[in-house]
Amino acid sequence: MKEITTPVKNETIKNLKIGDKVNITGTMLTGRDAVLPKLVKLLENNQKDEIKVNLEGAVIMHTAFSSAGIAPTTSNKTEIESSIIPLSSAGVKLHIGKGSLHPETVEGLKKEGSAYIVTPPVAALLTSKVKSYKCVMYPEEGMEALYQLEVENIPGIVASINGETI
Repeated sequence: MKEITTPVKNETIKNLKIGDKVNITGTMLTGRDAVLPKLVKLLENNQKDEIKVNLEGAVIMHTAFSSAGIAPTTSNKTEIESSIIPLSSAGVKLHIGKGSLHPETVEGLKKEGSAYIVTPPVAALLTSKVKSYKCVMYPEEGMEALYQLEVENIPGIVASINGETI
């Protein structure tokens, strides 16, 4: 088991390989269909300074957040997968979700020095790892707003890195 703390450093990514089991501790963002395209639009319009969190070394789980808990959604939905490379270019190092990614996305992760982690879609387990949370952007989106969580030992498996995928 490899322990990863946030913010994720380039050296951490270099030491990961396909199939590695990881535990992630620190600050993690949540976002999915409603919010991730909005972040990408800010980046495309050179408005990165309007993003109220630091994306450098960030971890984003493709999920909504509610009192019922968190569990990853399918990452290869167009709205989500199309955000992975632009967000990686802006500094995000780990994307957490479920499902496979298209070859172009796998190659883009390699180019940007980022990775894709799959995690079990078990809300009770993942929710027990959340120590605190706050909405940081787009509260009008409700549970699909951008949340910042403090987490301890979110489990996962490296599914795409260095142009390879499981």
